Amino acid sequence: MTEDAKFEDGREKPLNIGALDTDDLNIVSSLTQDAVFPITEMKWDAKSRRFGLLLNRFRWEDAGKGRHAPERVQSVLAFDYVQSVASQGIDRSDKDTILSLLSVTFEPGEDCAGDVILTLAGDGGIRLRVEAIEATLKDVTRPYTAPSKSVPKHDD
Repeated sequence: MTEDAKFEDGREKPLNIGALDTDDLNIVSSLTQDAVFPITEMKWDAKSRRFGLLLNRFRWEDAGKGRHAPERVQSVLAFDYVQSVASQGIDRSDKDTILSLLSVTFEPGEDCAGDVILTLAGDGGIRLRVEAIEATLKDVTRPYTAPSKSVPKHDD
């Protein structure tokens, strides 16, 4: 009996990484830069103290760019030990809004606590007050050709 091939069997493995300090978070930030997501695909579960986003992430790490068009992949970016969530410049009532993630940074507070800042295009942002940095980034679908068929560009 034969078994269907799985994404995990491919040459380029899906990402499944964690972040426990600012150096790790910088790596997550670089891998999620230019990710886009509908406003409806973010959730904070206050009881479990977990905040998550379902992102359409540009595959910056893609080693096969010479073989195919630029790709995106759906990924879950989750943060644990979240005490509160605040946003600025985001109209949560407009369910058709698509947000673009520019960076993920950390502003330290006392002990290991502080604020994780998700900076969005268009002067928007999300602030997560956390007891400590604990984040995961996991690809959950197969890569697909980026709809723009191009690499995101930024004005310097």
